[in-house]
Amino acid sequence: MKDPIEKLRISIASLREEIIHHKVYGAIENLTELRIFMRYHVYAVWDFMSLLKTLQNNLTCTSVPWFPTGLADTRYLINEIVIGEESDVDAHGVRKSHFELYLDAMQQCGADTHSINQFIEELKKSNDLSLAYQAANTPNEASEFVNFTFKIIHSNKPHLQSAIFTFGREDLIPNMFISLVNDIHKNFPESISNFKYYLERHIEVDGDSHSHLAMQMTQNLCEKNQEYWDEAEMAVKESLEKRIRLWDGVYHQIMMLKNQTA
Repeated sequence: MKDPIEKLRISIASLREEIIHHKVYGAIENLTELRIFMRYHVYAVWDFMSLLKTLQNNLTCTSVPWFPTGLADTRYLINEIVIGEESDVDAHGVRKSHFELYLDAMQQCGADTHSINQFIEELKKSNDLSLAYQAANTPNEASEFVNFTFKIIHSNKPHLQSAIFTFGREDLIPNMFISLVNDIHKNFPESISNFKYYLERHIEVDGDSHSHLAMQMTQNLCEKNQEYWDEAEMAVKESLEKRIRLWDGVYHQIMMLKNQTA
């Protein structure tokens, strides 16, 4: 019988390749275009943290009184990832989440942070994603991406949450961003050093320890349950399709700008 992780990898290979080699990377040639990318992408950075904390809530005991919850190995895996994502360090050694690192990068290069800040403030008040999108004028492709993430969050199925976290986020990020890292810093070193640092941290952390931890977490949760693996495969495919849709939105926005200034 084929290893279920390998089977899932094979089934999503074409979607992964479409994301890794998406035309949006080649379209980003200046700071204005990078700012468009970041305005869309910051929503994926934010909802990643919500997915991460959902997994921690479901796989460990985060309430009082405390009781042992699930497998100790699985608790270890998610807690290790949370430490790195929620309390990493910036280039100066200051503790910050990866979302906060991303906001620093946006501010340094002059990207609009008003939208995502409005989104968060409205969500704190209303706990309503639709109202938050309206308040922030969130791009449609970004709201669709977040809506899918929260659909999986609200499914109350940790094996699906872990699967899209592993194969739609953690396992994908290093390859997804490598195209941007190599060239962009040469052109705009003083404006995107924070962004370069953010990308390098993701490539270092996610490509090394976190992707392996997340893989094992998914293996633990799906075990030998074929129904779980089948559900996980469907969820991961939809997750990757939403990522392609998000990148398509960024690309079309950048190309509209290029055509206006041509």
